[in-house]
Order: sequence, then structure tokens, then C-alpha cells
Amino acid sequence: MIIYNVTIILEENIHDEYLTFMQQIHMPAVMATGKFTSCVLLKLTEPVNEGITYCAQYITDEIEKLNDYRENYSPKLQEDFKQKFETGYVAFRSVLESL
Repeated sequence: MIIYNVTIILEENIHDEYLTFMQQIHMPAVMATGKFTSCVLLKLTEPVNEGITYCAQYITDEIEKLNDYRENYSPKLQEDFKQKFETGYVAFRSVLESL
């Protein structure tokens, strides 16, 4: 199992809008690519950071599917996100593999 993890730290004033966007638009669009078998949105509770931290995790069974997603789908979806939330966040991505 491979987990594509997107961690984002948001300013508090945009977190409600972010949750709605992620649950109703962005995460369904990512899943519609057919590259992932499931996804989950998590809120980081510890350690406490400035702002609010969320992790969107997308699960796939093949690294090739993740690579295809990152090459062919991710740039457009990231651009859509940037247009929606121009400022007020910092995001980074990581890949995890279960052993």
C-alpha cells in the first residue's frame, strides 16, 4: 500500500472554506482520476502549530498509478487549489509505503 500524503497548514480564517472545498470538490476530483482506492482527511491535533493542520491521504496499490497521477492530474488540481486559496496556507507532499 502506498499513501500519497498532502499536509497543509491553514490560517484559521479559511479552514471552514477549505473543509468544504476538500470534501465536496477536490477530494472527489482526485478520486475520479481512478488512481486511488480510498482517501481520508485528517486533522492534526498534536503537536499544536500556528494555524490548523490537515493531512489528506490518498491510498493506491501501485507506484505507477501514483506517478501517473502526479504527472497527468496533479498539476491541474493543484492549480485549481491555488486559484481558490491564493494565500493563507503552506502545503507539502510526501509518499509513504506500508511494510
